[in-house]
Amino acid sequence: MKILISGSTGFIGKHLTEKLLEKNDDVCVVIRPSTDKNSLNKKVRVYVFDNNVNELISYLKKEQFDGVIHLASLFLAQHKTEDIPELINSNVLLGTALLEAASKSNVTWFINTGTFWQHYKNKKYSPVNLYAATKQAFESIAQYYIETSSINFVTIKLSDTFGPLDTRQKILNLLLKISKTGEKLDMSPGNQLIDISYIDSVIDGYLRMIDLLSKDAKRSMNGKSFVVSSGKPVSLRKLAAIFEKVSNKKLNINWGGKEYRQREVMVPWGKGVKIPGWKPGVSLEKAIRNTIK
Repeated sequence: MKILISGSTGFIGKHLTEKLLEKNDDVCVVIRPSTDKNSLNKKVRVYVFDNNVNELISYLKKEQFDGVIHLASLFLAQHKTEDIPELINSNVLLGTALLEAASKSNVTWFINTGTFWQHYKNKKYSPVNLYAATKQAFESIAQYYIETSSINFVTIKLSDTFGPLDTRQKILNLLLKISKTGEKLDMSPGNQLIDISYIDSVIDGYLRMIDLLSKDAKRSMNGKSFVVSSGKPVSLRKLAAIFEKVSNKKLNINWGGKEYRQREVMVPWGKGVKIPGWKPGVSLEKAIRNTIK
């Protein structure tokens, strides 16, 4: 299968690219001019997008991709005013350009990536932050292409993710760091629940969706949204306790040392539909053990 991926240098993008290459798929990646090409697998072909949408359309027409997987985004838990142009550029403009090009070049399917944070307090739509609002903005734009083109468009919404080789400043990496250094980490009171998924389960979700879309000649999935979810949210305190048990190390956490963030998600969105035929893989304990190793 011939697939174009955006966000291939990110945590999920790297893992998904490697898995597709293992399956002998023909993988191309779209990157920005500022992206470090040295971080890319040498087996992928690269297209540099400099905001010229007409050139992007010509490239997709020439290559005739089966599908596009859109993972690229700028994540900011809390934005500053000066971040707005880059948020729009990364989370709205790039996706729209890819959809425009895909719709004009006979691409069969398009997998978008959304976030649980589009659904604060389990609402149909309530953005936790501006990042989540930009993800929703792109989905709203995509509705035009859903209704007017032959592309089969779906969104996979993710919550927290973790796994080996993750360089992001996410919770598991913070716990791993202080387990090695012994330094004190100021945290919120820690009663918020998080829905956290291991990278292997996340990748399995994308692979399952590719399989479903490749067989969906009638476009019955067009416009639908699905989730990758552990199905077993745990509190931040519980997660730390599991980490201590698996690593056999006591964590120096100052619970309550920081206040909850504005619009803190205390209970993750629980109304999403899981990808048909997909289920979470290993247990949280085993996944943490794999990550530590």
